[in-house]
Amino acid sequence: MAKLNISNYEFVTYKEENINIVFSTSKNNLNFNKRTKEGQNNLNNLKSLFKLDEVIYLNQIHSDITHIYESNNITDLDGDGIITSKNKIAIGVFTADCVPVIIVDNKKKVVAAVHSGWKGTFNLIVTKTIEKIIEKYGCNEEDLKVYIGPHNKECCYEVSEELIEKFKAHPIYKYKNISNGRYLNLQECIQAQLTNFNIKKDNIYSTDICTYCNSEYELYSYRKEHEKEGRLFSFVYVE
Repeated sequence: MAKLNISNYEFVTYKEENINIVFSTSKNNLNFNKRTKEGQNNLNNLKSLFKLDEVIYLNQIHSDITHIYESNNITDLDGDGIITSKNKIAIGVFTADCVPVIIVDNKKKVVAAVHSGWKGTFNLIVTKTIEKIIEKYGCNEEDLKVYIGPHNKECCYEVSEELIEKFKAHPIYKYKNISNGRYLNLQECIQAQLTNFNIKKDNIYSTDICTYCNSEYELYSYRKEHEKEGRLFSFVYVE
């Protein structure tokens, strides 16, 4: 994991040969809320900052729906996951507490970006995205690497007792240590999906950054700043 400073903005990055994984921060008020003109401009500016042909994203609806990007424009589609094998195309998801998950197959040069809030996590969107990657591109589980970005971690993600019990009754999660009282650990849930799918533990990476309480990075947190419209953008691209 490394910090990348570019045009007075800061990003958290990983690199797999010619595949780049990028998590934005809110340094200098960098905002990717696509419902605002500022957000649209910042999304468009990523093309010049990272030498991209296009930046692709969805209308996120807290679902378990994942789309494959080939050459069609899917930006107006509803869903919470994107898969592509195209070069110089960034695919990404917006967050402000939910979990951004990036999936990479460096051998096949296939990448995916997933938005996994509690609804998507409960409905196994990461698992379903991996299934789609394997079905479409013939990828092998042992070749997949997964990157979990900044989100509202267990230290700060307080939910209802009813939701905790709902997760504890889930067949994938019920034997896992996914909560501490009313604090839900979405990362542990996602890791449970991954290990259940035989993804190697050594191939699972986490920034280990909480959007709510971390002090090292400037980040947007919907729970912390209810009135603000700031959004982070987590994306991946093949050079």
